Amino acid sequence: MSFILTSPDFADRGKIPAAHTCEGADRSPALNWSGAPAGTKSLALIVDDPDAPDPRAPKMTWVHWVLYNIPASASGIPGDEARHGLPAGTLGGLNDWQRTGYGGPCPPIGQHRYFHKLYALDTVLPDLGRPTKARLLEAMEGHVLAEAQLVGHYQKGR
Repeated sequence: MSFILTSPDFADRGKIPAAHTCEGADRSPALNWSGAPAGTKSLALIVDDPDAPDPRAPKMTWVHWVLYNIPASASGIPGDEARHGLPAGTLGGLNDWQRTGYGGPCPPIGQHRYFHKLYALDTVLPDLGRPTKARLLEAMEGHVLAEAQLVGHYQKGR
């Protein structure tokens, strides 16, 4: 069985609804997954935008959400995590707004891609405090069993 990440809020390669962006309520989308490989002890999620600030001349990857130690028994994250919470034991890292939690798409120009990357890990990571994406990736090194990906698109005013 394949490791798959989906959302009831948008299709893979589809448009992210405004409710999940700075032009709406900026609520995190619901995410669901299945097919984590045997031996998965925890999951990690990184949502980022490699098209910042301008997709025609990207200069950086903007990080929107960092989560780790999502329990292996979980099969998803409810929408609007700020209101509905996360699976027990899940820890958050820093996004590029220097805060924990979800920060939705808010591209200054053009249509951007938002990569939702879910990693199945063979370990439960130690408490890393509020790690950046780079620190989390470093801690995950050698522990990734599989990766599932969901990509959404967004452009302001459309």
